[in-house]
Amino acid sequence: MRLVAVAAFAVAIAAGGAAGAQPAPPAPKKTVVVTAARLLDVSTGRYVENPAVVIVDGRITAIGSLAAMTLQPGYEHVDLPGQTLLPGLIDMHVHLDASPLYGGYTGLRFTDSFWAVVGVAHAARTLDAGFTTVRNVGADRYNDVALKQGIEEGFIKGPRIVPAGYAIGATGGHCDQTYFPPSVEAVSPAVADGPEEARRMVRQMHKYGAKAIKICATGGVFSNDGVGVQQMTVEEIKAITAEAHMQGLKVAAHAHGPEGIRAAIAGGVDTIEHVSLVDDQGIKDALKAGTWFSMDIYNTDYTQAEGRKNGVRESEIEKDRAIGEAQRQNFCKAVKAGVKQVYGTDAGVYPHGDNARQFAVMVRYCATPLQAIQAATVNAAAALGQVGDVGQVSVGRYGDLIAVKGDPLADVSELERVTFVMKGGEVVRK
Repeated sequence: MRLVAVAAFAVAIAAGGAAGAQPAPPAPKKTVVVTAARLLDVSTGRYVENPAVVIVDGRITAIGSLAAMTLQPGYEHVDLPGQTLLPGLIDMHVHLDASPLYGGYTGLRFTDSFWAVVGVAHAARTLDAGFTTVRNVGADRYNDVALKQGIEEGFIKGPRIVPAGYAIGATGGHCDQTYFPPSVEAVSPAVADGPEEARRMVRQMHKYGAKAIKICATGGVFSNDGVGVQQMTVEEIKAITAEAHMQGLKVAAHAHGPEGIRAAIAGGVDTIEHVSLVDDQGIKDALKAGTWFSMDIYNTDYTQAEGRKNGVRESEIEKDRAIGEAQRQNFCKAVKAGVKQVYGTDAGVYPHGDNARQFAVMVRYCATPLQAIQAATVNAAAALGQVGDVGQVSVGRYGDLIAVKGDPLADVSELERVTFVMKGGEVVRK
């Protein structure tokens, strides 16, 4: 009874105080205005001359001419004379907790938590390179979820992360632990055999923070299996995509070989990663289903030049060499056929921060500069299901901006030399 009386007295005092108090004034909104020589409208390929982009509390509220705007006093003005503005770039295939410096067995000398620490540095380099959003398609120990949380809480610097947690694969497949003898008994925590196991694994990834799902439909380059061998059935893939889509998650399928690519499309995945050995039927299937291709056609340059000295095994170097040019030719075929493309680089196989080097390779193999830029902006945003947030400089989206000194439509390699990065209205690099 005494506790009830004390509680009632406290409520009465609080109510009386509230009645007599004046409401607190609303917190002032942070307003930033960014001006430059021009802005690339990535949806049309047209330039807007002398733009002013107004960002209030992290989101774009207006785009126009600074002279024609009426702004409250105290706004921050960021002027970039002579430079070209673009939306922050999006890389749809990264591994922030992986480093190309430790190939093969060389990474086994580090503790498990080492890789999360490495990811902190990689996240900062990625953002500095102008990539304000990334999809992390496969990480050990949910390191990508941890990085996302650390960035959002303000402890570390990095891009917006769409994490997938562990990549889901079949026993003995590309996403399983295939480096060790039976005595070691090392198994990936995300192995799933059969539709019901596969469905349960989606639920587990979602439970621990995944915002996308990654599966391994075929073998791979950096594992002990045939690069193009199909490893998941259509029934397993359908179970995964049905469960993921019910949870509001998109599905990415690692697939090199033609059979696995066709199975992934038939299974309803949203993006196909690598797509190295796609055949004509796979291209037709993708066009019919509206599936996005994410083709990492730059990284072979790095792995062939640097892989051996970083511990990559000779068998993997040979597989990489065997499919590298075929993948690039198939990228050209897919672009000419009109398959929808997103920008995915497999950063972690090569150094993070060099993500933009793929633009020039895309242009060398049939894409126009605008098509390459759209793959990393409006297309990627659509494939992520985030068209209201990222991928374009337009009202309502986050104030994610980059700038370059030249004309990226004339020389797409300008994107390798980003001079300014803003994320959510905050200057990251200038």
